[in-house]
Amino acid sequence: MQYCNARIGLALLCLLALFAVSPAQAAGQQLFNAYLDALPVFWDRIYPAGGRTLYCDEKFGAYHGRRFNIEHVFPMAWVVRDEGCRSRKLCRETSQRFNRIEADMHNLYPVRADINKVRSSLPFAEIAGEKREFGRCDFEFHPRQRVVEPRPASRGNIARALFHMHDTYGLTLYRRQGELMKRWNREDPPDAEERRRNELIGKYQGTRNRFIDNPQAAEALSFK
Repeated sequence: MQYCNARIGLALLCLLALFAVSPAQAAGQQLFNAYLDALPVFWDRIYPAGGRTLYCDEKFGAYHGRRFNIEHVFPMAWVVRDEGCRSRKLCRETSQRFNRIEADMHNLYPVRADINKVRSSLPFAEIAGEKREFGRCDFEFHPRQRVVEPRPASRGNIARALFHMHDTYGLTLYRRQGELMKRWNREDPPDAEERRRNELIGKYQGTRNRFIDNPQAAEALSFK
């Protein structure tokens, strides 16, 4: 009987282990204490030979220069608002949580610097018409509505980055934006490049984006 009870206890422990979430995953990434800590890992480990930009699908090399930089898909201005800081600088100085959020590589993508500047912290939308102001780059900006529209092949990546930040850190994603992202997530499932990123970020950061592993999980999310 004691042997049987021991076997049952061991089985329960194994079952609990299967469903357990590591403390790092539960609390968000814990490896990088500041954005500047993550930058060399991002460029040297995630994109060691270069790659293609998120919004324009433009190729860049290992020595990317100033023409390309990093976009926070979930803008830091939104995080500053949620964290109740007066500025990004003050958030960095007073909040360890903010610094770890800012350094989460699942939210970081290479982009053209000029597109990054235009996007700023604007929400995503679908803009009627196809007026393009950035050459061959399929990226639209509506100055009156204050929204931007990315190319279709990047929309799922954007959705899953936003879901990760909302789900992992409890950051606010408003209903209209969230429901649009659910549709983009369905229309543009993860491709090989997005899965490659997820594997490497998991390796070097210690956390994965569960919405890349299981895009259907996004359907259970709720928004304000």
